[in-house]
Amino acid sequence: MPRQLHLSAAIDSPGRLDAGHYTGLARLAERASLDFVTLDDSFAAAPHRPDALATLARIAPLTERVGLVPTVTTTHTEPFHTSISLNTLDWASEGRAGWLVGVSTTEAEAKAFGRRPVAPEDELWAEAADAAEVAARLWDSWEDDAEIRDTATGRFVDRDKLHYIDFEGRYFSVRGPSTTPRPPQGRPVVVVPVAAADLAPDASPGGRARVATAIRYADVVLLDAPDRATRLTAATELRLRSGELLRILARIDAALPDRAAEERLRAELTAAGTGVDGFHLVPAVPERDLAALAERIAPALRATGLLRTGYTGRTLRDHLGLARPASRYTGPANTAAHAAASHATASHAAGTAAHTTDSPALAEVTR
Repeated sequence: MPRQLHLSAAIDSPGRLDAGHYTGLARLAERASLDFVTLDDSFAAAPHRPDALATLARIAPLTERVGLVPTVTTTHTEPFHTSISLNTLDWASEGRAGWLVGVSTTEAEAKAFGRRPVAPEDELWAEAADAAEVAARLWDSWEDDAEIRDTATGRFVDRDKLHYIDFEGRYFSVRGPSTTPRPPQGRPVVVVPVAAADLAPDASPGGRARVATAIRYADVVLLDAPDRATRLTAATELRLRSGELLRILARIDAALPDRAAEERLRAELTAAGTGVDGFHLVPAVPERDLAALAERIAPALRATGLLRTGYTGRTLRDHLGLARPASRYTGPANTAAHAAASHATASHAAGTAAHTTDSPALAEVTR
């Protein structure tokens, strides 16, 4: 039996601000049994578009299985707030949330906040890496069974199962723990866009930094490559550097105005030797193109065994074949290692009092 494809789609619709429109697109993607949909976002004034995370949170109860992956930028935002927002989406969708990591590269976006000038792209991606690290630690900071909800004693949580994360980096410091329970998936799926040019020997500093972030933190890479040969080379390099657990989806145009275009897309999707796990489809006219995908292309792929006949799992990690990660703070070995790291961090900070043995109570964030 052929290896089944992982497919996803962008539902970007500049100028459309109504949640009903995006709900309809997500449902079409669900009919096609896609792994997930993405919705782009930025702090730029144009084009007009809705807040991606809020829109997908609205869609969550109106869909059942398709994964929901908003772009959330790490520039001009606080990683603590980002982690909680994505955690909330994971709860609202019952384990279908992902995070398409983005950065803000323009002067206009920097001026909109007025906190700092625009930074070089390599610095922005280094900051994004720190934000991804903080988010992962915060998602882990509640053990899975931290909630006890003991009405007799009035205890909601077991405070011994909440953990400081004690992150200190170049861009921010976060003590933790989170203010929300651990996500249903353990950690929402992290998605990072990478271009084949970012892997070239003459790649820009920003491209190299983006690849470094993807290698360390991504569960899924959306790969841009100009042709099949370049795609194969880039995917092979990513696989060698990250391992077999990374899911690599090639981003391809999916404009489907007629049956000839549908046949061309089918040929692209079924081609052998691509080096990738599947494809991220970018429609030109989302309603038309996703309808064609659901009504004709997906059934044809199912007939050849290349696409699932239906969802067999509940979460986005299930769709992607990714295990639910254990918390880094669970178990004696992990607890001891974290305690040692916390002690070293506290000792390194000049003029800072040592941590007491009190249980974590409040989250602290410093920029």
